[in-house]
Amino acid sequence: MIGTIAEPVIRSATRPTWAEVSLAQLRQNFRTLQLHVGSAVNVCAVVKAHAYGHGSLECARALESEGAKWFGVTSLDEAIPLREAGITGRMLLMTGFWRGEEEELIRLHLTPIIWEAWQVELMEKAASTLGVSRQPVHLKVDTGMGRLGVALSDLPAICSALRSAQHLRFEGLSTHLASSEALDSDSVEKQLKAFEQARSIVRSAGLAPEFVHVANTGSIIARRETWNNMVRPGIALYGYHLPFQRPAKEVNNNTHLAITPVLTWKTRILSLRDVQANQPLGYGGTYVTKAPAHIAVLPVGYADGLNRQLSSRGRVIVRGHYAPIVGRISMDLTLVDVTGINGIAVGDEVILLGSAGGLSVDAVEHATLANTVPYEILCNISKRVPRRYSS
Repeated sequence: MIGTIAEPVIRSATRPTWAEVSLAQLRQNFRTLQLHVGSAVNVCAVVKAHAYGHGSLECARALESEGAKWFGVTSLDEAIPLREAGITGRMLLMTGFWRGEEEELIRLHLTPIIWEAWQVELMEKAASTLGVSRQPVHLKVDTGMGRLGVALSDLPAICSALRSAQHLRFEGLSTHLASSEALDSDSVEKQLKAFEQARSIVRSAGLAPEFVHVANTGSIIARRETWNNMVRPGIALYGYHLPFQRPAKEVNNNTHLAITPVLTWKTRILSLRDVQANQPLGYGGTYVTKAPAHIAVLPVGYADGLNRQLSSRGRVIVRGHYAPIVGRISMDLTLVDVTGINGIAVGDEVILLGSAGGLSVDAVEHATLANTVPYEILCNISKRVPRRYSS
């Protein structure tokens, strides 16, 4: 008789590295932003890119419960899961749509940003086919960013096409600022002047968009003249903004907004070891101990999104102390020097991003050390890092 092989027992388990997302703080940040711009200004809450690494569905649900009526997503593939999960608010497709998607976005009651004649043609045809008479679209104007948007010289032709489209509603006019954090940049003034030209051309074509939106996080905080009647906060919702570049001559600019980071990133000590002086650590031996050291091994690495540029530069918080990262961050593991921290033990909680006991390590610090922006730090926290939500 041939014996049978027992089925393996598979247990649910995760690595002890996780991110905690405070939906209560997210809602508070939204309230702060809405209060800042006033009730007459619509806040389009940007939840694209997995809500900047925080989880788009959970964040959209929390924001909708707080009163958000508009959501900004990149494209159709980001909108579909939100609609399927029951998010009913208006959704702005911020980078338009691909050919063949137009009927689906109409069925899902989505609003695309458009800027080219073929987009008007396809949307008009799809709306006609589906029997929709007032499908909203928002038009984007390139005022100097040089990415997406209709050029001022081509704007009259687009306006003519929109005016002739019987099944479309030209609901919004928008642009995007390239340097809203540079308080002495004349590029912003040039873009705003170009946008005023665009508004004049639109009015001359007999069109009157209901929504006009220019402001991103930086200009929401520091440039009231950009608000119009809709703003598009992204990273501010999650508690951050880029550092403002102040003019050489001090001016009276209020660039403070009481927002707080929503995400805390944690792990636990996997192993502890004592090493002697002159001990190379990690790949390439790029870090060598100068004295005997107590080293903690953390189960987190660049595959989780911990930026490799933090190697021997960044720090973590453990047992009420800062502990420096030593050696190269590897795919799954990171070393930190915990010498002199009393009571340190395997299993101790370690804060990678967050604050405790008056100490803080945030995405701005990581970005500064890695020569990047906090957006990238947050977006790069990988999906293998589970998010734990608290309300």
